[in-house]
Amino acid sequence: MRLRSAIFLLAALALAPLAHAQQLAITFDDLPSHGPLAAGTTRLQVAQAILDVMQREHLPPIYGMVNAVHIAEDPTTAAVLKAWTAAGNPLGNHTYAHVNLNTMSAEAFEDNIEKNEPYLKQYAGSADWHWFRYPFLAEGDTPEKSLGVRTWLAQHNYKIAEVNMSFGDYNWNPPYARCVAKHDDAAMKQLHDTYLAAADEAITASRKLAQGAYGHDIPYVLLMHIGAFDAHMFPELVALYKSRGFTFVTLPEAESDPAYHDNAIAPLASSAGHLAKFAAEHKVPYPHTTDYSKMLDSLCR
Repeated sequence: MRLRSAIFLLAALALAPLAHAQQLAITFDDLPSHGPLAAGTTRLQVAQAILDVMQREHLPPIYGMVNAVHIAEDPTTAAVLKAWTAAGNPLGNHTYAHVNLNTMSAEAFEDNIEKNEPYLKQYAGSADWHWFRYPFLAEGDTPEKSLGVRTWLAQHNYKIAEVNMSFGDYNWNPPYARCVAKHDDAAMKQLHDTYLAAADEAITASRKLAQGAYGHDIPYVLLMHIGAFDAHMFPELVALYKSRGFTFVTLPEAESDPAYHDNAIAPLASSAGHLAKFAAEHKVPYPHTTDYSKMLDSLCR
């Protein structure tokens, strides 16, 4: 019996890492400024709250994708980029003005990417800022435009910061500002609960897509935004991912996986993200997730 128990224990220990094998690279879009601020809050305070959680939880370096138009409009927001990189986190290119490739020419889009580069050179330090994320995850409304921009990015040494986990976190930031102003505690509780519920649903959806497309988990890339409610919820969000068995890796570590090397071209007017595109090619149905947008838009009006 002792031998059998020992065998069972060894087997359990061997399987334990597999049960917690899924990896997650967190990324933040729209630095230095996203969404409305709650009363009495600054952009730097929002960023610092997120950075404090990163340090406390010993998270690996997290890419912040930059739209430098905000610095041109309000130079004080450059403090966000300085704090981000001072904490050891890299920056990436999200176009200068968060433009949508589906509504403009490839040439104008590429010019907007290049317009962002002087700010990245100024604030990114020695870290590699040649990671690019499409605003709105929109990769062009024609195959020719999509392929043309991907070719341009490769020629300019950019790697695409893909997304395969997202729960529309940006939707919670405007109602948060309204509800803080109205001191509506019941609405704040609703924001809290639905935010975590949406994040949890997205975990299940992304894992189902990966299983359907690849037959196994892949390292996931989470899309977040540097918003006031995101900062407020970030401690609980990190705890949620930990409770679901995730360990945290960097964006380059996640995208070293072969799953990111399929070079899938986006469907027309795509905003689906890397995993959803690849799953669609393999006829994997997209899992149901709850749409909270109407409820959120109505809160604290």
